[in-house]
Amino acid sequence: MRLPFASLAIAAALILPGTAEAKAPARRAPAPAAQPSGPPKLIVAISVDQFSADLFARYRRYFTAGLVRLQQGAVFPSGFQSHAATETCPGHSTLLTGMRPARTGIIANYWYDSAVPRADKRIYCAEDENDGASTSKDPVVSASHLKVPTLGERMKAVWPASRNVAVSAKDRAVAMMGGHAIDAAYWWKGSGFVSFAGRALAPAAQAENAAAAATIKAGAPAMAVPAWCAAADAAVPVKAFTMGTGRFALEPGKPDAYRVSPRIDAATGDLAARLAGEMKLGQGPAPDLLSVSFSATDYVGHAYGTGGAEMCIQLAELDKTIGRLLAALDARNLDYAVVLTADHGGTDAPERLDRQAYPAAIRADKALTPDALGKAITAKTGIAAASGPLLLGDGPFGDYYVNKSLTPQQRTEATAALMALLIAHPEVAEAFTWQQLSEEPMPSGSPQDWSLLERARASFDPDRSGDVVSLLKRGVIPIPDPAPGYTATHGSAWDYDRRVPMLFWRKGLAGFEQPNPVETVDIAPTFAALLGLAVPAGTFDGRCLDIDGGAGDTCAPKP
Repeated sequence: MRLPFASLAIAAALILPGTAEAKAPARRAPAPAAQPSGPPKLIVAISVDQFSADLFARYRRYFTAGLVRLQQGAVFPSGFQSHAATETCPGHSTLLTGMRPARTGIIANYWYDSAVPRADKRIYCAEDENDGASTSKDPVVSASHLKVPTLGERMKAVWPASRNVAVSAKDRAVAMMGGHAIDAAYWWKGSGFVSFAGRALAPAAQAENAAAAATIKAGAPAMAVPAWCAAADAAVPVKAFTMGTGRFALEPGKPDAYRVSPRIDAATGDLAARLAGEMKLGQGPAPDLLSVSFSATDYVGHAYGTGGAEMCIQLAELDKTIGRLLAALDARNLDYAVVLTADHGGTDAPERLDRQAYPAAIRADKALTPDALGKAITAKTGIAAASGPLLLGDGPFGDYYVNKSLTPQQRTEATAALMALLIAHPEVAEAFTWQQLSEEPMPSGSPQDWSLLERARASFDPDRSGDVVSLLKRGVIPIPDPAPGYTATHGSAWDYDRRVPMLFWRKGLAGFEQPNPVETVDIAPTFAALLGLAVPAGTFDGRCLDIDGGAGDTCAPKP
């Protein structure tokens, strides 16, 4: 059990004056509520994109609003996105399906398929590539690649009156959390929220877009830096630019700057609250599901790293945004249950890590990019593709696809040459062939103890994975050449990318903290049990978590 908040406040007061920690705000727990009876009327699933367990641990004592509320519930600081492909689409696909990417089919944000009848052979995880208007960069948004149903779809199958609503700045978060049958779906595109083709924008979305447009047109001043961010407020040079001291001042007419800031989370949360009221979620004859994915932590992490003033400001603002969303639900006297987690974690830019006792953090070698490796294989073997590059892939790690125009013998030789190059490279931890991964059984047991092979297996789909999967060593950042807006990233098999917080809250349930590892695939079975939603044994990769710290058991069968 963790200390009650009164004890935490006393502990904070004992820290030496003058330190940043001494300025942590005092928090007071609310009076205990009556024990809930029966299933909740509304499930609220919150994903904070790139919210690692490390960020949660670093800043959790400073939160004063929504993230304080959620820490009064069932707190699992060591949740795991247990697979190796720790990217946005795979991670979101686990949250409400209860299944790992090997079963959801969402192995990465992008994969390659030479059989697609278009010049662009790269497939976006949330597109319908069969639509002639779709490209991987400008997709016709669809959940067609998701091979399994989401919790919202299962709810609608049992209770047809149930509503399944999903909101995010990212279309892939909406598609993966909502699934194939979404009653209301909104994501940000350009300078406002949009939905599936042919759907009219609800009044809630129109109002939110009008508010965002007004802010973008007028601009906005820099955001204040909380006192507890002082230690993080330092400039760090990266090539010809710096990061670490940003304040998110918004120049008029800059919608992308609006997006890469805490403002996009505020708009997402506001739209979710508007939709909840407009659709009367949690007030109908069947339970409803509201999925909200906040994207700004990821945008800020990529642009500025995770250790500067920018991320500190972002998390302070996110805490307020979540507080406003929960307050809006409270105002309607709804019985709702919440989970907050993340699609993946993240790590900082190596330029800052080098200053912080981690000189082993480096940028990946350009020799590991698919183009460079393909040329090296051709030089070594003489094998070249008749058309297109020899190797396809999205970066210096992950899935590599050998051109299918080669003969079977050439493909075998090229794959062997690729494996040799990867294994010999000092920045590569391990590399696996399609055959190795296909023969490996699905992992079990605690995800923190899985081998790299097991982590890669949890992301492997025989229909979509590459001919070779490569995992970089710890601390190797797969951005060989940083640029403004893209300095740090995620996607590794290491725990800074795999480990995320999982916080459950429902009014009246006794809170607790459990440090032992759990998985994000445990969320769907936990809510299915809470709702009394019957699901056949073996459906989920995860297990139900009893989120009542008292005598009750939220996993017990409902009468």
